[in-house]
Amino acid sequence: MDERLAERIRQLKEEKDAVILAHYYVDGEVQEIADYVGDSYYLSKLATKVKEQVILFCGVSFMGESAKILNPGKKVVMADACADCPMAHMVTPERIAEVRSEYEDVAVVCYVNSTAEIKAVSDVCVTSSNAIRVVKRLAQKHIFFVPDENLGRYVASQVPDKHFIFNDGFCHVHKSIEAEAVKEAKRLHPDAPVLTHPECTTDVLEISDFIGSTSEIIDYATKDDRTEYIICTEMGVFFELMQKNPGKRFYTVGHRQFCPNMKLITIDKVVEALEKLEPEMVLAEDVREKAFAPLQKMLELAE
Repeated sequence: MDERLAERIRQLKEEKDAVILAHYYVDGEVQEIADYVGDSYYLSKLATKVKEQVILFCGVSFMGESAKILNPGKKVVMADACADCPMAHMVTPERIAEVRSEYEDVAVVCYVNSTAEIKAVSDVCVTSSNAIRVVKRLAQKHIFFVPDENLGRYVASQVPDKHFIFNDGFCHVHKSIEAEAVKEAKRLHPDAPVLTHPECTTDVLEISDFIGSTSEIIDYATKDDRTEYIICTEMGVFFELMQKNPGKRFYTVGHRQFCPNMKLITIDKVVEALEKLEPEMVLAEDVREKAFAPLQKMLELAE
């Protein structure tokens, strides 16, 4: 990166009392200038602990919403106002109300990849790294898992004593990873284990060697003794994988492991957001308060 640009970012952070949080799926150049890089669970916890009064979020809108829900007294700025997650909108409050009317003893378990409006009508939030742990600790027998069906089905396979109701939602990046493409990658790289995110479809999970969140995939590849891996998640994770494992090789299973929303975030947009402290994430206080409880419950149950 241009040293002058890096210095400008350092100056702006100091001047604005700002910290930069970035998700693993944004461009590697953006990850490089972030103060903290992680998956959604790590960043949601971290947002409650940073001392800076301005949080600049390099990720999609639901992540900025979560940071604002947990930190109402801080200014949360998005690197790009248009960076959104289609899956976050794949369930409605009306559908949740419908399921609640059908099942008396039901917990609405809301993946953090969802809007503040959906979190506000849920019982508890989860991430891909803590969903199994959280669901096991819930008292309710029936679980309505929203919005991602694939993650919901994976959690259900690990918690067989609960009855799951699934929602018709998905991540288009993970759903586009097909089992046949994974088999072909295994044929080309027979010594490489397949490391897969649980947002992938069941047939892909069944032929994977390891299933875990983005950070768990990175940890596995870093601690494992082998030297090559097939990665079934968004390609942005390759930056951190290669930073931590310069002597290892990582393979995709196709050209569609790419989130266009995450890639909207660029260095120039980071600089502009720091200069203007906008676009700011603003939430109605009643929505923020209602959405706080399930996020807080997640942080408690996931410990």
